[in-house]
Amino acid sequence: MTRWRPSPFMQLSFGLHAAAGAGLLLAPSAWPLAVGALLADHAVLTLAGLLPRSRLLGPNLTRLPAAAVARREIALTIDDGPDPQVTPQVLDLLDAAGAKATFFCIGRRAAAHPALVREIVARGHAIENHSEHHWKRFSTFGFQGMHAEVAAAQATLGQLTGRPPRFFRAPAGLRNPFLDPVLSRLGLRLAAWTRRAYDTRNGNPAQVLARLVGAGRNALAAGDILLLHDGNAARGPNGEAVILAVLPPLLARIRAAGLVPVTLGDACP
Repeated sequence: MTRWRPSPFMQLSFGLHAAAGAGLLLAPSAWPLAVGALLADHAVLTLAGLLPRSRLLGPNLTRLPAAAVARREIALTIDDGPDPQVTPQVLDLLDAAGAKATFFCIGRRAAAHPALVREIVARGHAIENHSEHHWKRFSTFGFQGMHAEVAAAQATLGQLTGRPPRFFRAPAGLRNPFLDPVLSRLGLRLAAWTRRAYDTRNGNPAQVLARLVGAGRNALAAGDILLLHDGNAARGPNGEAVILAVLPPLLARIRAAGLVPVTLGDACP
C-alpha cells in the first residue's frame, strides 16, 4: 500500500468543486456558471478515462524508463489469457526466440488454468493483473467495485504464482478517477502501452504486424511497450489466433533492430 497522491489535474478538479460549492453559498444566483464549470470538468474527466494512454487521472506507464531505453529493451505484453489452446503455442514461440514477455492475466481464467499460469512463470515470463473478470463495464465502477475487482485478481494471481503482481492494466484500457487511489491502496502501477495492434478485432496478420513495427520516425524503438492478445484473439484466414502468425516475424524484426524483449518488472525495477 502506498499513499495516494492525486495528479495535478485531479487536484485542480477538487479545487474547482470546492470553489463551485463556495460560490453557490456566497452567490446562489451564479449557479449556472458553477454548474457549467462542473459539467466541463466532468466531461474532461470522462474523456481522460476513455484515453488509455492519458496521465491526467494519475501515473500511467506508456513507455519504459530511460535506463531500459539505454539497454535497448522493449516490453511485449500479452493480454486476456491464459488461453489453454493459444498460450502454450505463444510460450513456445517466445522460447524459440529467447524472448521474455509480460502476461496480463484475467483472474478467473488464471484460476481455471493454474498449471498454465505456473508454466508461464517457470519459463521466465511475468504475470500481471488484468482484473478478475474483465468486465466491459469496469470503467463505470465506483471505488468499492473497482477495488473488489482488482483485489480479487491480485489475490488469485498472487496465490497461483507466489508473487503478487506489480502492474495493472484496465480492461480495454478504460478507467475513471477511482482507479488511481485503488491502485495506490493495492501497491500497483498502471501500465498502458506504446503500440497496440487491435488484434482482438483484426485477423489480418500483415496489418497487425505493420501496426506494431511502424515505419520511418514511428518505427519500433527501444522503450516501446507492445500490446498483443492470447485471450480473445482475432482469428486469421486459417482460423488461427492472429498472435501466432504475428509473433515470429515480429520477434525477427525485434532481433534485427538490436532490441531485447524483457518483462515490465525487469525493465522497471
